[in-house]
Amino acid sequence: MRSPISLISTFLATLISAMAAPPSKFEAAPGQSKPAAEPKYVSESPLPKGWPEPGPYNQVTRKNYPAYRAAITASSAPNGGFWRLFKHIKRNNIPMTSPVEMKLDSEDPNGAKMEEMAFLYQSPEVGKTGADGDNIEVKDMPALSVISYTWQGGRDNTTVAKARALIDAELAKQNLKADGYRLFGYNSPFISRSKQTYELQALLTKN
Repeated sequence: MRSPISLISTFLATLISAMAAPPSKFEAAPGQSKPAAEPKYVSESPLPKGWPEPGPYNQVTRKNYPAYRAAITASSAPNGGFWRLFKHIKRNNIPMTSPVEMKLDSEDPNGAKMEEMAFLYQSPEVGKTGADGDNIEVKDMPALSVISYTWQGGRDNTTVAKARALIDAELAKQNLKADGYRLFGYNSPFISRSKQTYELQALLTKN
């Protein structure tokens, strides 16, 4: 049986490779018709304590998250961020959780450029805060509200742009402002691409 560290290594290596890949082809082939299955979250590892499951699918909704602890690295290069965080969790025996969090560049026209990557801890009681070397810091993050859109399938510029447009339309409708955007990736490559879950969120400006 493969170890949790080996599984998360494969999971994240595939995830970050997909970030630089061209748009995926996950539609039905020409001349074929296949009814879409009802999306259902496939859980592979625990969510942080008190977190809601992803979803509802294909809807824009408001969600609330409790405070949490995360190991964060600033990076626009996914491979660099991945290896730094992987070494951190291995060195500190941090249990595996889902999802992987990516802070996105709000000014990127495609809405998909990463600024930071984070591995989430099971709870604020796991590990300790502070710097781990020059490029990683473990922080306690505050509770917050988000406007969220969840989908199942491929993750590329096209799907992220669609989710971003729907979220921004809802923000305008409710006269709300985003204090940044983050993307969650929930599944490893052991789950078929059509069943993998992603969730884009606008972080709401604190009043």
